Amino acid sequence: MRAVEIRQLRKSYGQVEVIKGIDLTIEAGEFVSLLGPSGCGKTTLLRMIAGLEVATDGAIVIGDRDCTNLPPEKRNISMVFQSYALIPHLSVLENVMFPLEMRNIGATTTRRSEAMAALEMVGLAHLSARRPRQLSGGQQQRVAVARAVVSRPDVLLLDEPLSNLDAAMREKMQEELITLHRATGLTTIFVTHDQEEALSLSDRVILLNGGKIEQQGNPQELYNAPATRFAASFIGATNLLTADIGQEGSARIAHLPGGQPLRLPDTVTATGSGYLSLRQEDIILARAGSGIEGLPGVIENRVYLGARVRYVIRTAAGELRCLAAPDQQFGVGDSVVVTILPERIRFLAA
Repeated sequence: MRAVEIRQLRKSYGQVEVIKGIDLTIEAGEFVSLLGPSGCGKTTLLRMIAGLEVATDGAIVIGDRDCTNLPPEKRNISMVFQSYALIPHLSVLENVMFPLEMRNIGATTTRRSEAMAALEMVGLAHLSARRPRQLSGGQQQRVAVARAVVSRPDVLLLDEPLSNLDAAMREKMQEELITLHRATGLTTIFVTHDQEEALSLSDRVILLNGGKIEQQGNPQELYNAPATRFAASFIGATNLLTADIGQEGSARIAHLPGGQPLRLPDTVTATGSGYLSLRQEDIILARAGSGIEGLPGVIENRVYLGARVRYVIRTAAGELRCLAAPDQQFGVGDSVVVTILPERIRFLAA
Protein backbone atom coordinates (compact mmCIF):
# COMPACT_ATOMS: atom_id res chain seq x y z
CA MET A 1 0.00 0.00 0.00
CA ARG A 2 1.33 3.42 -0.98
CA ALA A 3 1.98 5.90 1.85
CA VAL A 4 3.65 8.72 -0.08
CA GLU A 5 3.84 9.37 -3.80
CA ILE A 6 5.92 12.18 -5.28
CA ARG A 7 5.38 13.06 -8.92
CA GLN A 8 7.76 15.21 -10.95
CA LEU A 9 8.46 17.37 -7.91
CA ARG A 10 10.45 20.56 -8.47
CA LYS A 11 11.63 23.38 -6.25
CA SER A 12 13.38 26.55 -7.32
CA TYR A 13 14.71 29.52 -5.40
CA GLY A 14 14.78 32.29 -7.97
CA GLN A 15 16.73 30.93 -10.93
CA VAL A 16 18.30 28.10 -8.95
CA GLU A 17 16.51 24.73 -9.19
CA VAL A 18 17.32 22.56 -6.17
CA ILE A 19 14.81 19.71 -6.69
CA LYS A 20 14.72 18.59 -10.32
CA GLY A 21 11.72 16.53 -11.25
CA ILE A 22 11.81 13.78 -8.60
CA ASP A 23 9.48 10.78 -8.83
CA LEU A 24 9.31 8.60 -5.71
CA THR A 25 6.87 6.14 -4.14
CA ILE A 26 7.17 5.10 -0.48
CA GLU A 27 5.19 2.11 0.75
CA ALA A 28 3.28 2.04 4.03
CA GLY A 29 5.50 0.91 6.90
CA GLU A 30 8.76 1.49 5.03
CA PHE A 31 11.79 3.10 6.65
CA VAL A 32 13.36 5.13 3.86
CA SER A 33 16.49 7.26 4.12
CA LEU A 34 17.21 10.27 1.94
CA LEU A 35 21.00 10.20 1.74
CA GLY A 36 23.41 12.60 0.11
CA PRO A 37 26.01 15.33 0.60
CA SER A 38 25.24 18.84 1.81
CA GLY A 39 23.30 20.79 -0.79
CA CYS A 40 21.90 17.74 -2.62
CA GLY A 41 18.29 18.68 -1.79
CA LYS A 42 17.42 16.03 0.80
CA THR A 43 16.23 18.42 3.55
CA THR A 44 14.37 20.57 1.02
CA LEU A 45 12.57 17.44 -0.23
CA LEU A 46 11.65 16.46 3.34
CA ARG A 47 10.35 19.96 4.10
CA MET A 48 8.23 19.87 0.95
CA ILE A 49 6.67 16.59 2.09
CA ALA A 50 6.02 18.25 5.47
CA GLY A 51 4.45 21.31 3.85
CA LEU A 52 7.12 23.64 5.21
CA GLU A 53 8.31 24.43 1.67
CA VAL A 54 5.98 25.06 -1.27
CA ALA A 55 6.62 23.03 -4.41
CA THR A 56 7.37 24.98 -7.58
CA ASP A 57 5.83 22.17 -9.63
CA GLY A 58 4.72 18.56 -9.27
CA ALA A 59 2.55 16.72 -6.76
CA ILE A 60 2.79 15.21 -3.26
CA VAL A 61 0.21 12.54 -2.43
CA ILE A 62 0.02 11.21 1.15
CA GLY A 63 -2.22 8.19 1.43
CA ASP A 64 -5.03 8.90 -1.01
CA ARG A 65 -4.96 12.70 -0.62
CA ASP A 66 -3.19 15.22 -2.84
CA CYS A 67 -1.41 17.30 -0.21
CA THR A 68 0.64 19.47 -2.56
CA ASN A 69 -1.08 22.69 -1.51
CA LEU A 70 -2.21 21.70 1.99
CA PRO A 71 -0.62 23.38 5.05
CA PRO A 72 1.42 21.18 7.42
CA GLU A 73 -1.37 20.83 10.00
CA LYS A 74 -3.67 19.27 7.39
CA ARG A 75 -1.24 16.51 6.35
CA ASN A 76 -1.24 14.23 9.44
CA ILE A 77 2.53 14.01 9.49
CA SER A 78 5.02 14.55 12.33
CA MET A 79 8.56 15.82 12.05
CA VAL A 80 11.59 15.60 14.32
CA PHE A 81 14.06 18.41 13.71
CA GLN A 82 17.81 18.40 14.10
CA SER A 83 17.47 20.89 16.99
CA TYR A 84 14.61 18.85 18.65
CA ALA A 85 12.53 22.08 19.02
CA LEU A 86 11.27 21.26 22.53
CA ILE A 87 9.31 23.93 24.39
CA PRO A 88 11.61 24.95 27.28
CA HIS A 89 9.00 26.07 29.84
CA LEU A 90 6.92 22.87 29.50
CA SER A 91 7.67 19.60 31.24
CA VAL A 92 8.64 16.50 29.29
CA LEU A 93 5.09 15.17 29.62
CA GLU A 94 3.56 18.49 28.53
CA ASN A 95 5.87 18.61 25.51
CA VAL A 96 4.66 15.19 24.40
CA MET A 97 1.02 16.12 25.05
CA PHE A 98 1.36 19.32 23.04
CA PRO A 99 0.47 17.99 19.54
CA LEU A 100 -2.61 16.24 20.98
CA GLU A 101 -3.76 19.51 22.51
CA MET A 102 -3.12 21.45 19.29
CA ARG A 103 -5.25 18.99 17.34
CA ASN A 104 -7.83 18.74 20.14
CA ILE A 105 -7.43 14.97 20.30
CA GLY A 106 -9.14 13.34 23.29
CA ALA A 107 -9.82 14.56 26.81
CA THR A 108 -7.00 15.69 29.10
CA THR A 109 -6.78 12.32 30.84
CA THR A 110 -6.61 10.56 27.46
CA ARG A 111 -3.86 12.91 26.26
CA ARG A 112 -1.88 12.33 29.43
CA SER A 113 -2.27 8.56 29.09
CA GLU A 114 -1.23 8.61 25.40
CA ALA A 115 1.78 10.83 26.17
CA MET A 116 2.94 8.58 29.01
CA ALA A 117 2.64 5.55 26.71
CA ALA A 118 4.84 7.32 24.15
CA LEU A 119 7.38 8.16 26.85
CA GLU A 120 7.34 4.54 28.01
CA MET A 121 8.12 3.51 24.44
CA VAL A 122 11.30 5.64 24.42
CA GLY A 123 12.20 4.77 28.03
CA LEU A 124 11.64 8.21 29.58
CA ALA A 125 8.40 7.88 31.57
CA HIS A 126 10.39 8.31 34.79
CA LEU A 127 11.54 11.77 33.62
CA SER A 128 8.10 13.07 32.67
CA ALA A 129 8.16 15.93 35.21
CA ARG A 130 11.53 17.35 34.15
CA ARG A 131 12.13 20.36 31.90
CA PRO A 132 14.10 19.96 28.63
CA ARG A 133 17.10 21.81 30.08
CA GLN A 134 17.43 19.08 32.71
CA LEU A 135 17.92 16.37 30.07
CA SER A 136 20.93 15.18 28.13
CA GLY A 137 21.05 15.54 24.34
CA GLY A 138 20.07 11.91 23.86
CA GLN A 139 17.14 12.26 26.25
CA GLN A 140 15.92 15.41 24.50
CA GLN A 141 16.06 13.55 21.20
CA ARG A 142 13.90 10.76 22.64
CA VAL A 143 11.35 13.28 23.91
CA ALA A 144 11.18 14.80 20.42
CA VAL A 145 10.57 11.33 18.95
CA ALA A 146 7.88 10.55 21.55
CA ARG A 147 6.15 13.85 20.74
CA ALA A 148 6.28 13.00 17.02
CA VAL A 149 4.73 9.53 17.34
CA VAL A 150 2.11 10.24 20.03
CA SER A 151 -0.47 11.50 17.51
CA ARG A 152 -0.02 8.39 15.34
CA PRO A 153 0.83 10.22 12.12
CA ASP A 154 0.54 8.74 8.65
CA VAL A 155 4.21 9.59 8.04
CA LEU A 156 7.10 10.30 10.44
CA LEU A 157 9.79 12.66 9.12
CA LEU A 158 13.24 12.76 10.73
CA ASP A 159 15.64 15.55 9.71
CA GLU A 160 19.16 14.48 10.76
CA PRO A 161 17.98 13.91 14.36
CA LEU A 162 21.19 12.16 15.44
CA SER A 163 23.73 14.66 14.12
CA ASN A 164 24.14 16.51 17.44
CA LEU A 165 24.90 13.36 19.46
CA ASP A 166 28.29 11.89 20.25
CA ALA A 167 29.34 8.66 18.55
CA ALA A 168 28.30 6.29 21.34
CA MET A 169 24.88 7.91 21.85
CA ARG A 170 24.33 8.08 18.09
CA GLU A 171 24.85 4.33 17.81
CA LYS A 172 22.49 3.69 20.71
CA MET A 173 19.81 5.92 19.19
CA GLN A 174 20.11 4.13 15.85
CA GLU A 175 19.23 0.90 17.65
CA GLU A 176 16.33 2.59 19.45
CA LEU A 177 14.94 4.00 16.21
CA ILE A 178 14.98 0.51 14.68
CA THR A 179 13.14 -0.85 17.74
CA LEU A 180 10.63 2.02 17.64
CA HIS A 181 9.93 1.47 13.95
CA ARG A 182 9.31 -2.22 14.50
CA ALA A 183 6.97 -1.45 17.38
CA THR A 184 4.93 1.27 15.62
CA GLY A 185 5.14 0.28 11.95
CA LEU A 186 5.12 3.99 11.04
CA THR A 187 6.11 5.00 7.54
CA THR A 188 9.38 6.82 8.21
CA ILE A 189 11.46 9.15 6.04
CA PHE A 190 14.89 9.84 7.51
CA VAL A 191 17.32 12.48 6.22
CA THR A 192 21.05 11.97 6.73
CA HIS A 193 24.42 12.66 5.16
CA ASP A 194 25.89 9.71 7.07
CA GLN A 195 26.09 6.58 4.91
CA GLU A 196 26.44 4.24 7.90
CA GLU A 197 23.23 5.60 9.43
CA ALA A 198 21.38 5.12 6.17
CA LEU A 199 22.67 1.59 5.63
CA SER A 200 22.00 0.44 9.19
CA LEU A 201 18.50 1.91 9.61
CA SER A 202 16.78 1.67 6.26
CA ASP A 203 14.61 -0.69 4.30
CA ARG A 204 15.46 1.44 1.28
CA VAL A 205 18.01 4.18 0.63
CA ILE A 206 17.37 7.05 -1.81
CA LEU A 207 20.73 8.53 -2.84
CA LEU A 208 20.38 12.15 -3.96
CA ASN A 209 22.89 14.14 -5.99
CA GLY A 210 22.34 17.61 -7.35
CA GLY A 211 18.61 17.59 -6.73
CA LYS A 212 17.99 14.28 -8.50
CA ILE A 213 17.81 10.63 -7.46
CA GLU A 214 21.18 9.08 -8.31
CA GLN A 215 20.23 5.56 -7.24
CA GLN A 216 17.79 3.81 -4.93
CA GLY A 217 17.49 0.32 -3.50
CA ASN A 218 17.95 -1.66 -0.32
CA PRO A 219 21.21 -1.05 1.58
CA GLN A 220 22.86 -4.20 0.20
CA GLU A 221 22.09 -3.19 -3.39
CA LEU A 222 23.53 0.29 -3.01
CA TYR A 223 26.65 -0.94 -1.25
CA ASN A 224 27.40 -4.00 -3.38
CA ALA A 225 26.11 -2.79 -6.74
CA PRO A 226 26.63 0.97 -7.13
CA ALA A 227 25.33 2.13 -10.49
CA THR A 228 27.46 5.24 -10.92
CA ARG A 229 30.85 6.60 -9.97
CA PHE A 230 29.19 9.00 -7.50
CA ALA A 231 27.24 6.18 -5.82
CA ALA A 232 30.37 4.03 -5.50
CA SER A 233 32.44 6.82 -3.98
CA PHE A 234 29.76 8.20 -1.63
CA ILE A 235 28.54 4.90 -0.16
CA GLY A 236 31.32 2.91 1.45
CA ALA A 237 35.07 3.15 1.20
CA THR A 238 36.00 2.33 -2.38
CA ASN A 239 38.84 2.56 -4.86
CA LEU A 240 38.13 3.83 -8.38
CA LEU A 241 40.62 2.90 -11.09
CA THR A 242 40.39 3.94 -14.72
CA ALA A 243 40.37 0.91 -17.02
CA ASP A 244 39.73 -0.19 -20.60
CA ILE A 245 37.54 -3.27 -20.88
CA GLY A 246 38.15 -5.65 -23.78
CA GLN A 247 36.97 -9.06 -24.91
CA GLU A 248 39.38 -12.02 -24.92
CA GLY A 249 37.56 -15.15 -25.94
CA SER A 250 34.53 -15.42 -23.69
CA ALA A 251 36.11 -13.34 -20.93
CA ARG A 252 36.06 -9.62 -20.18
CA ILE A 253 39.53 -8.29 -19.35
CA ALA A 254 40.29 -4.95 -17.72
CA HIS A 255 43.49 -3.26 -18.80
CA LEU A 256 44.70 -0.92 -16.07
CA PRO A 257 46.99 2.11 -16.58
CA GLY A 258 49.99 0.12 -15.39
CA GLY A 259 49.42 -2.48 -18.08
CA GLN A 260 48.12 -5.10 -15.62
CA PRO A 261 45.33 -7.25 -17.10
CA LEU A 262 42.54 -8.24 -14.73
CA ARG A 263 39.89 -10.83 -15.51
CA LEU A 264 36.41 -9.56 -14.66
CA PRO A 265 33.42 -11.50 -13.32
CA ASP A 266 30.77 -12.77 -15.73
CA THR A 267 28.40 -10.08 -14.45
CA VAL A 268 30.45 -7.47 -16.32
CA THR A 269 29.19 -7.41 -19.90
CA ALA A 270 30.29 -3.93 -20.99
CA THR A 271 33.33 -2.97 -23.03
CA GLY A 272 35.13 0.33 -23.45
CA SER A 273 36.57 2.88 -21.03
CA GLY A 274 35.32 3.35 -17.50
CA TYR A 275 36.13 2.75 -13.87
CA LEU A 276 36.62 -0.30 -11.71
CA SER A 277 35.05 0.06 -8.26
CA LEU A 278 37.00 -1.96 -5.68
CA ARG A 279 35.84 -1.94 -2.07
CA GLN A 280 38.69 -1.60 0.40
CA GLU A 281 37.72 -4.80 2.24
CA ASP A 282 37.80 -6.79 -1.03
CA ILE A 283 41.53 -6.22 -1.60
CA ILE A 284 43.96 -8.82 -0.24
CA LEU A 285 47.63 -8.12 0.47
CA ALA A 286 50.55 -10.56 0.38
CA ARG A 287 54.26 -10.02 0.68
CA ALA A 288 56.24 -9.62 -2.49
CA GLY A 289 58.08 -12.86 -3.31
CA SER A 290 55.43 -15.04 -1.67
CA GLY A 291 54.58 -16.67 -5.00
CA ILE A 292 51.12 -15.10 -5.12
CA GLU A 293 50.25 -13.41 -8.40
CA GLY A 294 48.78 -9.94 -8.41
CA LEU A 295 49.46 -6.26 -8.79
CA PRO A 296 52.86 -5.20 -7.35
CA GLY A 297 52.80 -2.30 -4.93
CA VAL A 298 54.53 -0.54 -2.06
CA ILE A 299 52.95 0.39 1.29
CA GLU A 300 52.87 4.19 1.58
CA ASN A 301 50.89 4.54 4.80
CA ARG A 302 49.40 2.47 7.60
CA VAL A 303 46.53 3.64 9.84
CA TYR A 304 45.42 1.58 12.83
CA LEU A 305 41.60 1.64 13.24
CA GLY A 306 41.14 -0.91 16.03
CA ALA A 307 39.33 -3.82 14.38
CA ARG A 308 40.97 -3.03 11.03
CA VAL A 309 44.11 -1.48 9.61
CA ARG A 310 43.92 0.75 6.55
CA TYR A 311 46.86 0.50 4.17
CA VAL A 312 47.61 2.94 1.37
CA ILE A 313 49.40 1.17 -1.47
CA ARG A 314 51.17 2.75 -4.43
CA THR A 315 50.80 0.69 -7.61
CA ALA A 316 51.35 1.28 -11.32
CA ALA A 317 47.55 1.36 -11.72
CA GLY A 318 47.18 4.11 -9.13
CA GLU A 319 46.85 4.51 -5.38
CA LEU A 320 44.81 1.87 -3.59
CA ARG A 321 43.40 1.69 -0.07
CA CYS A 322 42.88 -1.61 1.66
CA LEU A 323 41.24 -2.63 4.94
CA ALA A 324 42.94 -5.61 6.54
CA ALA A 325 42.92 -7.49 9.83
CA PRO A 326 45.32 -6.04 12.42
CA ASP A 327 47.27 -9.31 12.59
CA GLN A 328 48.51 -8.64 9.04
CA GLN A 329 51.69 -6.75 9.73
CA PHE A 330 52.99 -4.63 6.86
CA GLY A 331 55.15 -1.58 7.38
CA VAL A 332 55.56 1.59 5.39
CA GLY A 333 57.92 0.90 2.51
CA ASP A 334 57.18 -2.85 2.34
CA SER A 335 56.77 -4.37 -1.11
CA VAL A 336 53.49 -6.24 -1.48
CA VAL A 337 51.30 -7.98 -4.02
CA VAL A 338 47.69 -6.81 -4.32
CA THR A 339 45.08 -9.46 -5.10
CA ILE A 340 41.58 -8.35 -6.02
CA LEU A 341 38.55 -10.61 -5.58
CA PRO A 342 37.20 -10.67 -9.16
CA GLU A 343 33.62 -11.46 -8.17
CA ARG A 344 33.50 -8.24 -6.14
CA ILE A 345 34.61 -5.91 -8.95
CA ARG A 346 32.08 -3.45 -10.33
CA PHE A 347 32.55 -1.77 -13.70
CA LEU A 348 31.15 1.77 -14.00
CA ALA A 349 30.85 3.49 -17.36
CA ALA A 350 32.78 6.72 -17.79
